[in-house]
Amino acid sequence: MDTISELFQHSGLANLTWGNGLLLLVGIGFIYVAIVKAREPYVLLPLGLGILLGNLPLTGLPDFIAGSDEVQSSGMFGVVFHYGLSFWSILPPLIFLGLGAMTDFGPMIADPKTMLLGAAAQVGVFFAFWGALFAGFGMEKAAAIGIIGGADGPTTIFASAQLAPELLGTIGVIAYSYMAAVVFIQPPIMKLLTTKAERGLEMKPPREVSRLEKLMFPAAAMMLIILVVPDSAPLIAMFMIGNLFRESGVVPRLMETASNELLNITTIFLMVTVGTQLQADQVINMDTLRILGLGLVAFSFSTAGGIMFAKGMNLFLKEKVNPLIGSAGVSAVPMAARLSHVVAQETNPNSFILPYAMGPNVAGVIGSAVVAGVFLSLIPKLVA
Repeated sequence: MDTISELFQHSGLANLTWGNGLLLLVGIGFIYVAIVKAREPYVLLPLGLGILLGNLPLTGLPDFIAGSDEVQSSGMFGVVFHYGLSFWSILPPLIFLGLGAMTDFGPMIADPKTMLLGAAAQVGVFFAFWGALFAGFGMEKAAAIGIIGGADGPTTIFASAQLAPELLGTIGVIAYSYMAAVVFIQPPIMKLLTTKAERGLEMKPPREVSRLEKLMFPAAAMMLIILVVPDSAPLIAMFMIGNLFRESGVVPRLMETASNELLNITTIFLMVTVGTQLQADQVINMDTLRILGLGLVAFSFSTAGGIMFAKGMNLFLKEKVNPLIGSAGVSAVPMAARLSHVVAQETNPNSFILPYAMGPNVAGVIGSAVVAGVFLSLIPKLVA
């Protein structure tokens, strides 16, 4: 009996806390939404499984303990977190490589003013940053929280891993949760800030973009952005390299690998690892609730910022733009662009704005990476 009792005391069941149970339910919820509702399954399924693994006691899977010279103790996902996210930070840039290989810059090149909408939609980042400072978070944590407003999961994780690794699990899961909930968050804001006539505004088809333009843009943008914001290089460089693989047409195997096998493998490790960092003893506190609220504020203000900037542009434009394309300036690609198009068509079935919405949507990816680079460059110097 003593042996059985001792065995039970060293089992996961005996060490399971109510907090672990709560997070296990969260993980199961993510898995349910991914499988049953088919919402963002490539993100939510591995993320949910990671949350389950991170809250099963005594597995050691998320743990990483490094000595001065060598690793003393490590769990599988702890090593991935340390080297893939915190120390080397290679997983988010690899995601950007795959995204670049899947991205068409044509809509943005065809109508360059849509880039301004992608920039305007980053306003939520700064609202959340100042809000986090006011809420008592330090500058590095506030910057990591603010990036949620960019609605770009890999960028949020990349910045958090370097600025506030202790909050990575919480911030990463919240960021992806809001991205998955874009269909619930954005439409009420769109309808609140626009009139029926504005939502139903029809736009002419964008011009055709030449192959030369598509080849020149990523190379020129990569050099210009990195020269101005060097700390954005890991994300911007990989994004533009992936796009050049696509547009060159001469390296189909590299393009296919970047957008399929490599992207899929990296997504598995990134999502599961982030999920394992959402452990009960670290996230069940008031800070998590505050980050949850600040993330919603960031996402909402980013959506509103893009819409209001588009409405402001219309005061000066001869050919008006549908303000709904401004809400696509958040980086949730291509969900936000599709949602802008759906809301427009609910008002006017002849309003086909998807090509225009993709412009600010792609610009938002670039914008969030640039803002992250600015934070990574300035915040550590200000803290020091």
